[in-house]
Amino acid sequence: MLNKAPTTVREIMSRDCYRVTGKTSISTLAQGLALHRLPGVPVVDERDHLIGFISEQDVLGKVLESSYLNEEPPLVRELMRNEVLSVSPNKSISDLAQEMRGAKPKVYPVVEQDRLVGIVTRRDVLSAVLRMRYS
Repeated sequence: MLNKAPTTVREIMSRDCYRVTGKTSISTLAQGLALHRLPGVPVVDERDHLIGFISEQDVLGKVLESSYLNEEPPLVRELMRNEVLSVSPNKSISDLAQEMRGAKPKVYPVVEQDRLVGIVTRRDVLSAVLRMRYS
């Protein structure tokens, strides 16, 4: 018997995802992005409410500048973007795939009842669409 192809974000999202707070240093963030192989991560408060997003692109220049000037890098809250595209875990994969055609983020925070419950990447969505097509 074949496994049923996933149809919602909940079925493909990463639940135990890497996230940071506004107080996280850019150096710690950069190490975490490299370790987890993510192009960006959600920024949350102490209650796991989504408050922003920060990407490799957002920090690359600051990491170089801090290294060159031998300064302590800034904190995430100083560089994060406050307006974040997020998705519901109940959103259909097909609808999200359509939206991703025009939107730029490679990682979408998944939010339910105002709390971060996971992340979903373009790669996750592409894999799911292929499974839907060939199942």
